[in-house]
Amino acid sequence: MNDRTVVYSTFYNPMEANIIKAKLEDSGFACFLADENVATIQPLYNQAIGGVKLIVFERDVEAINALFAEDNSLSIESSDEVVDGQKLTEEQLACPKCGSKDVGFGMATKKKFSWWVILTSVLVGVFLPFKGNKSFHCYNCGHEFK
Repeated sequence: MNDRTVVYSTFYNPMEANIIKAKLEDSGFACFLADENVATIQPLYNQAIGGVKLIVFERDVEAINALFAEDNSLSIESSDEVVDGQKLTEEQLACPKCGSKDVGFGMATKKKFSWWVILTSVLVGVFLPFKGNKSFHCYNCGHEFK
């Protein structure tokens, strides 16, 4: 019998690691999380320690792979994103510059702050702007668009 343990997966979000661990325990697999406390108490160390590690028995790896292959309850239903209360379709998520579908919505990197935020920050005495603009970012060519 093989009682060796292996790192099945690594997570940078402790909550996601606990959800997967609960799913495995509910299915009857023995598993535990390593470095969970460090990642929860000191999130800045999470990258340095390599994230939260899900450790399982080596003999269970194929059965766990089969479980996750047949179970789609943890996967995302559709790739449509909701921004400002409007659901976006696949055509709107393509980059207008290169046509890539590898697009994400988040904090802008080029025009990060608008002029009124910078002006308000200077007048209030806060030297770091307190509100940033959000936009779509193409991971293929680096283009940002709304």
